[in-house]
Amino acid sequence: MPRPDYRRSSPPPKPPPPGSEDWPRPWAQMKYHSYHPAVYPNMVGMVSSDAGAGDLVSIFDKEGRRFGAGYYNPRARVPLRVLHHGDEDFTEDSLDDLLRQAIRLRKNIIKLDADTEAYRVVHSDADDLSGLVVDRYADTLSIDITTLGAWRRIQRWLPILHEELGTTQQVIRVDPDIALIEQIRIGDVPEATQPGPRSVKIREHDVRYVVNFEAGHKTGFFCDQRDNRLKLGRLAHGRVLDLCTYTGGFALSAKVLAKCEDVTGVDLDEKAIAQAKQNANLNQVRVDWVHADAFTWGRQMQRNGQSWDTLVLDPPKLIHHRDNQEEGIFKYRDLNSLALQLVKPGGLFVSCSCSGLLGVDDFEQLVIGAAHRQNRKLQILDRTGPGLDHPVMSNCPESRYLKVLWARVI
Repeated sequence: MPRPDYRRSSPPPKPPPPGSEDWPRPWAQMKYHSYHPAVYPNMVGMVSSDAGAGDLVSIFDKEGRRFGAGYYNPRARVPLRVLHHGDEDFTEDSLDDLLRQAIRLRKNIIKLDADTEAYRVVHSDADDLSGLVVDRYADTLSIDITTLGAWRRIQRWLPILHEELGTTQQVIRVDPDIALIEQIRIGDVPEATQPGPRSVKIREHDVRYVVNFEAGHKTGFFCDQRDNRLKLGRLAHGRVLDLCTYTGGFALSAKVLAKCEDVTGVDLDEKAIAQAKQNANLNQVRVDWVHADAFTWGRQMQRNGQSWDTLVLDPPKLIHHRDNQEEGIFKYRDLNSLALQLVKPGGLFVSCSCSGLLGVDDFEQLVIGAAHRQNRKLQILDRTGPGLDHPVMSNCPESRYLKVLWARVI
């Protein structure tokens, strides 16, 4: 008598959705309605057999209606990224049109070339180009890629970018962890392995900077603070402290634009301080640069009875993911409380946060609470964010990451 076979058999394949034989291929169907550009695995239904990693797919809702189009990558944590909503055809040419629209927004509508040589050209989901971030620095494009869909098309997009912007060089970055998650193979794009420029000099509102692509954070320079640096150049006065200065952006604005005599910049990153010194030399000004931890140095200045008329607090991102959200909030609260104690009565306090997981209202209440616990009030003058080249799409509000609060400390 034959022995029974207890091995688990594979479930029979599910039949395709009714009417899907007429859907343009490749396609993917969503289980649940969401207008957010990121569609997670539990929200993705059936996918056509010819849909490959990085493909542009037509997207249908659970009722079988045309919903839009996007990148598909079954191996990624976010397997579906919606780039377009609507029932019309969306092709590779449509993607190229999105790229040109993003460029022309900066050049023809915002007209950034009149004031700066450094600005964001493409802002990922905010330009419906998920995973593509492009910053312009004079003749060089600094490109950061976080999706396989954008990676597969970057060789086609480079000539468009250079032609529209009049640039000739590029530096392409892919974070190794993201490359592993998205299954991006760097060798597939020769331009990403070719050595680009190590640095470039730029002009921003009459201040000169050197952007270092090898040692710099993100795409090499924080051009999202451009308008806030200009604003500080109008408001800074007296003795100025730029806490977490990075490469000296706010400190140099106070020195060059506001003509403040006594300016100090503090940062823990030794390479950033070295770059800040180079930037000061480029502008032929003197700033007191301090290589130190902001918490430790600030507490020492408090014990020494030091205070400033203008203080800018622009720490690095302190909340990286939801798992460390409470820890990050504690650090923001502690750092703001310390900084406020270093501001003279009636002095200007500028506090920043670049953590997208910290909401605008929560950030403001955090800073206000830090002041009230010291029996001090804030006369809030303004609330700002990044420049117009860093837009926020309404269906992706968490991309509103940069928050800046301007106040007099009473």
